[in-house]
Amino acid sequence: MENTNEEKVSRNFIENIIDKDLEEGAVKKIATRFPPEPNGYLHIGHAKSIILNYGLAKQYGGTFNLRFDDTNPTKEKDEFVDAIIEDVKWLGADFEDRLFFASDYFDQMYEKAVVLIKEGKAYVSDLNADEIREYRGTLKEAGKDDPYRNRSVEENLKLFEEMKEGKYKDGEKVLRAKIDMSSPNINMRDPILYRVAHISHHRTGDKWCIYPMYDFAHPTEDAIEGITHSICTLEFEDHRPLYDWVVEGGNYENPPKQIEFAKMYLKNVVTGKRYIKKLVEDGVVDGWDDPRLVSISGLRRRGFTPESIWKFVELSGISKSNSESDYAMLEYCIREDLKVKKPRVMAAIDPIKVIITNYPEDKTEYLTVPNNLENEELGTRQVPFGREIYIDRDDFMEEPPRKYFRMFPGNEVRLMNAYFVKCNDFKKDENGNITEIYCTYDPDSYGGNSPDGRKVKGTIHWVYAKTAVPATIRLYESLVDEEKGVYNEEGNVNINPDSLKVMHSFVEPEVKDAKAFDTFQFVRQGFFTVDCKDSAPDNLVFNRIVSLKSSFKMPKQ
Repeated sequence: MENTNEEKVSRNFIENIIDKDLEEGAVKKIATRFPPEPNGYLHIGHAKSIILNYGLAKQYGGTFNLRFDDTNPTKEKDEFVDAIIEDVKWLGADFEDRLFFASDYFDQMYEKAVVLIKEGKAYVSDLNADEIREYRGTLKEAGKDDPYRNRSVEENLKLFEEMKEGKYKDGEKVLRAKIDMSSPNINMRDPILYRVAHISHHRTGDKWCIYPMYDFAHPTEDAIEGITHSICTLEFEDHRPLYDWVVEGGNYENPPKQIEFAKMYLKNVVTGKRYIKKLVEDGVVDGWDDPRLVSISGLRRRGFTPESIWKFVELSGISKSNSESDYAMLEYCIREDLKVKKPRVMAAIDPIKVIITNYPEDKTEYLTVPNNLENEELGTRQVPFGREIYIDRDDFMEEPPRKYFRMFPGNEVRLMNAYFVKCNDFKKDENGNITEIYCTYDPDSYGGNSPDGRKVKGTIHWVYAKTAVPATIRLYESLVDEEKGVYNEEGNVNINPDSLKVMHSFVEPEVKDAKAFDTFQFVRQGFFTVDCKDSAPDNLVFNRIVSLKSSFKMPKQ
């Protein structure tokens, strides 16, 4: 058997299709697009589509369009347009000057509809929505012909023009494709192409009172823009014959090809726009960018990076089979991205004061501490130390269980990068809460090492009280009560009452000038970023991105 050092490159099924199209000359230059409807904010599933479409265009030296499918003005807002543009740019999908809107093509779509009428492929119907549904039939029963199906071309042209001129009320008339009412594919049973809707559009104002349906608009937009591969999710697979029918009816020189892939599903996570919208409206979350959501803006605000989301999409894979990814894998990706990039500092999240009784009262010394043990290039910092410090409440127990190696009466521990200290006493308030701990230190144990060789098993982090920076720290857990599942019988989200815990904490002075999105690893606690909305120079607010503990195991390659 011949030896080879050539690395085998694994291709997903979409790449195989594109490779074949290029090889056979069916296309010369790849063109992809991401076509969101501006009726809400994007979430992690959209990130997969953005990264897939942009990644393919970049991989093959093609073009990538961002195009808004703004054909339903009842739900669309400029707010959503602006948010989506920001999200796509943040993810690194560069659309340069290739920003388009379906509404850019309303005139062309109208003209295409007129052509279909002239060719006997479309007609105006007077049936209302319920009647159209009844005539359409079921999966087991063929549909019945619309009683207006055989109107003359002239009458259809006249009625369609009158629809455009605003002579009919909403729902009074529609334009339908004339295809096949007995088709086994319900989508091909004379689908609606245009409906009357007297509503102002966020871009075209009151110019139009008829709007194209998505199944007519989308393939038309793709064809006009010269998209070669229209990559969409699996629920559009049954719509592909209609997509092809619309494209063929337009007589386009280089018609696009629709390819479907499996959506991004995350376990125990809310992604549906209508559910998120309700959570926002009910005040359960702090807007569409609440850090507990997996909206792209929420992930960004929480402190996730574009690189971590790209890695997550890569690990999730591209296939035709629906599957679920674990949120723990997304957490793994952000840990891996941040662990060598960000400096490490100490923070007392639930602080309790420690007084080192034999340390000089007026003395402050500075310890040289590496910023990241895994990345020497991040250098060192000077950490102040003195008589009074804060530690985390979890690092002290009055009556510890067996194998508890942190601070308790009579025990000696190491203060990270500083000295050995021994707990001698503590004080409680009237409610029995410990308010102060009293220790003595060993001056010869500077740097956390004892000259006499004695060992201590516990090492705890700390913050010097005199220079400590007050901060509000938000600890996030899953928004969903995972034991109950995402949705209840009423169709609402099962909310985890402990999804947010707000702490009043102290952090070492290294963070005092931190700005929005500045990110740190708080030693032994996790990764935290400065909140972009609520933080201020005199009131720092940190969001916990992710803890340091991971339950995710990388799959074997």
